[in-house]
Amino acid sequence: MTTWGTVSTIKADAADVLRFAAFHLEAGAHRVVIFLDTPNEEAQRALKAHPKCRVALCNDRHWRKVLGRRPVKHQIRQSQNATHAYARMQDVDWLIHIDADEFLVSQRPLTQVLGALPPTIQSARVRPMEALSKPEGGGFPDAFKRFLPNGPDRLDTVLRLYPTFGTYVKGGFVSHVAGKLFVRTGMPDMKIRIHNAQQGEVMNPHSADLEQVALAHCHAMNWQDWRGAYDYRHEKGSYRANLAPAVPQHAGGVTLHELFRALYTQDGEAGLRAFFDEVCADTPEHRARLQDEGLLAEHVLDLDAKMQKHFPEFTNR
Repeated sequence: MTTWGTVSTIKADAADVLRFAAFHLEAGAHRVVIFLDTPNEEAQRALKAHPKCRVALCNDRHWRKVLGRRPVKHQIRQSQNATHAYARMQDVDWLIHIDADEFLVSQRPLTQVLGALPPTIQSARVRPMEALSKPEGGGFPDAFKRFLPNGPDRLDTVLRLYPTFGTYVKGGFVSHVAGKLFVRTGMPDMKIRIHNAQQGEVMNPHSADLEQVALAHCHAMNWQDWRGAYDYRHEKGSYRANLAPAVPQHAGGVTLHELFRALYTQDGEAGLRAFFDEVCADTPEHRARLQDEGLLAEHVLDLDAKMQKHFPEFTNR
């Protein structure tokens, strides 16, 4: 039987770490490898006790062993840890690097999907679907906007969905559209990147798309969650200044970094909230617009029940 695993570098509270792990254990992961970016004794204890989980604390000792020093940028820490795990991965056939807010959703068991790939395929891409954000206290997302492939009609579709802010969001997504990559294990000279893998000078060797699988990306659980992460993302994360705009700059495109700065300068919190309400919020109107375009996906993640099943000793206080 084909086996697969996940590797992640996570900075989150214990419940979120264990929800993430439990979801993928329930989905059939043979191995869940988690590098804790900061100390988290509750999560570390629970993960260590589970036979299919591997956990490491990213302290000074860890970084001396992996790289000689701790990288400043979290993207580099993620990539280094994933590459470190890949080189030592001997008990799964496929490994994918994903984040704590990303959940693999498949129409068929992933063991079957990956097992059906011909041996010539060495990497397989999973495209994202981006969660709609619930009201505070509304629970976990259960509606998602599907990935919209690039093409001549994509911008027109996005503008119908988001008439005010559509030119700023690639494919209608606030977060990435690249997705994440399963990599067949055992290949030499392999480096795992955030959205790609590089073997020597070859990027994403012998790759295929897994159309039956989606990466449910809960980029913003609700307004409070999005606003709480906004400052970091704007300075160092997914809205940082050096990322490209959805529309090329020579065609008048503006990056999300520039857009958010302008909105906040002009209207403060209300400017950011206007963007969030149109592009992110889970409302009947938003669902209807996505449904009309054939881009609405509904899926119940059932995270708490899965966490209770796989980590019954953990008490979420």
